[in-house]
Amino acid sequence: MRSLFTSATASTVLLLAVSLANAQVRTWDEAYERATADLALLTQDEKVGMVTGVTWEGGPCVGNTYAPESIPYPSLCLQDGPLSIRFANPVTVFPAGINAGATWDRDLIRARGAAMSAEAKALGVNVQLGPGCGALGKIPSAGRNWEGFSNDPYLAGVATAEAIEGMQSSGVQACAKHYILNEQEHNRETISSVADDRTMHELYLWPFYNAVRANVASIMCSYNKVNGSWACENDGILNDLLKGQLGFKGYVLSDWNAQHSTVESANTGLDMTMPGSDFNSPPGSIYWGDNLAAAITNGSVAQERLDDMVTRILASWYLVGQDQGHPPVAFNSWNGGAASVNATTPAHGDISRAVARDSIILLKNTNHSLPLGEPASLAIIGSDAIVNPDGANACVDRGCNVGTLAQGWGSGTAEFPYLVAPLDAIEEKLAGAGTNIITSTTDDAPAGAEAAAAAETAIVFITSDSGEGYITVEDHVGDRNHLDPWHNGNALVQAVAQTNTPTIVVVHSVGPIILETILAEPNVIGIVWAGLPGQESGHALVDVLFGEFSPSGKLPYTIGKSEEDYGTTWTTELSDTFPEGLFIDYRYFDQSGIAPRYEFGFGLSYTTFNYSILAISLSATPGPTTGEIVVGGASDLFEPIGTISAYVANSGNVPGAEIAQLYIGYPETAPSTPPKQLRGFDKFSLVPGESGIAIFELTRRDISYWDVEAQKWVVPSGAFQVYVGSSSRDIRLTGSFVI
Repeated sequence: MRSLFTSATASTVLLLAVSLANAQVRTWDEAYERATADLALLTQDEKVGMVTGVTWEGGPCVGNTYAPESIPYPSLCLQDGPLSIRFANPVTVFPAGINAGATWDRDLIRARGAAMSAEAKALGVNVQLGPGCGALGKIPSAGRNWEGFSNDPYLAGVATAEAIEGMQSSGVQACAKHYILNEQEHNRETISSVADDRTMHELYLWPFYNAVRANVASIMCSYNKVNGSWACENDGILNDLLKGQLGFKGYVLSDWNAQHSTVESANTGLDMTMPGSDFNSPPGSIYWGDNLAAAITNGSVAQERLDDMVTRILASWYLVGQDQGHPPVAFNSWNGGAASVNATTPAHGDISRAVARDSIILLKNTNHSLPLGEPASLAIIGSDAIVNPDGANACVDRGCNVGTLAQGWGSGTAEFPYLVAPLDAIEEKLAGAGTNIITSTTDDAPAGAEAAAAAETAIVFITSDSGEGYITVEDHVGDRNHLDPWHNGNALVQAVAQTNTPTIVVVHSVGPIILETILAEPNVIGIVWAGLPGQESGHALVDVLFGEFSPSGKLPYTIGKSEEDYGTTWTTELSDTFPEGLFIDYRYFDQSGIAPRYEFGFGLSYTTFNYSILAISLSATPGPTTGEIVVGGASDLFEPIGTISAYVANSGNVPGAEIAQLYIGYPETAPSTPPKQLRGFDKFSLVPGESGIAIFELTRRDISYWDVEAQKWVVPSGAFQVYVGSSSRDIRLTGSFVI
């Protein structure tokens, strides 16, 4: 086995890192200076046109803005999505956001973002509608959780910032979405999300702090209401929180048809109507355009507000250097998306494979049954082992669960240029090895059992899918109806395991599933969690199954023993009051004393790691933030306060990568706080016998809580608890510090 990357992939990531360091990204001050000069040259009609855009299918992209004639500024191309470029081909289909989060690898997440947007730029895209960080996953069955990075705000925030910096380094505007409290698909266009102020700041707003601090160019407001007011015309979340407390300098654009007014949306902070928000049947209203011009004329909307909208949009264009030779659009979303340039590269394929591989989480490995050698016979069982017989792109926006699952469904998907299925990769790997591969590539339990009975080892592939609510798949309206495997996956595994053939289960899933039925079978010797791995699915899996790489992924969410253990589920009501507050995912399990099946941050390796020598060197003054607002929040919020470190040694026999995790427990002076919260992680590769130092750099925010009365982030006084380990429950070192 080798360490984290192949030499080819390591070189690719290094080259991308160099390109990031040399990226010509302007400062906001420089961008605003240029935007302000342009503003003076625009006519009123051009200004209104720029914030309104053109009609649905009025240009080659899913969203197309109006192009003024007074300045050299184009029609902007806005295109989904968070894992690739929708409606265009060929493009690289990267693993989903939740897989990127499962790598816990800052460099790899950034490289994924840079590669994705390098393709977007080559195709002429100006605004890529991602990353997703607005569905934090408080509901484990929620349809779009897989587009984001984690159910933990710290991990989601770090990944969001890395993704944005990677994307914008390639010269494409990132768009963080969906802002905010957009936690389910049922009734997403009507539901009111009602979260208390502290919960808003410490959970759901947390990743957006990172996004703004990373200089994200745009943020998409969501369909739902927030505390009774539409998210896209909510003064509290747009002006007070986003542009006020977070110091956001870019522009806010609506989701399609998420705008509900002319005057109110303008005055409460919306800067751009999503271009083409008129495709509903009957057509949706265009609230701006002539209506906005009239509102400015009659004084309902101030001229200064329109000028602010336009300046923000122009500044974001200048920020990422799109005034310097940005390519024209090279595809058309409405005629099959065939591009006139090939934006894909072998290096991007390497990154896709690396993310898929390093996001694989080994959950169970009885008696070191994995990695496999060259078995005399091997049964490959389940429809998830092969590509959909009708083709990888047979279902619009991936709206079916047929064949191997490598994306969820909805607008955040893309067309596969190719899809390497597990069976194809396994056959390629074992070619010439003399292994008899026996297949049953349906989900029929008796057929699977027959194949398993004829083999030395069986691998069973199971799935669980979800997506955006405009598509219903097998009676799942976006959100999942349950956390069981689809297609009677439990029965399929039972039938195979009960043949007494040692059985390995591979899970391709959008999120947690309940594994109790499967784990009850003593012949299930291994469980491999592969998530949504994108186009290089089979190759990445083979890399781990056969020991080319030791698995290094860790769970970005908790796997419970029952769905009820999570304490949350989607609702059909028109309001969600977020009664769980701060206590979602592992915070809820810890607070309630519930034992998870596999805890947040869990993941096995083919080697072992020892932890030792905890060192704490921190210094901070208790009390509230006092700094002026800059991009990302109060200027002292991200002020460094020192480090916590620990030694980690590879005590096993093969190379591997460990993700050391830091959790902090707050003193009692921070009331009603979760028992521990992730506040750092460090990933590095070690050969047997080698040691490394995990270093966790902390800021004031990392030890602060949101004081509702003071309306400030506050560092509490007292004793903080320090937990360092391999997961949220596998704590190896403990300590404390006093503020």
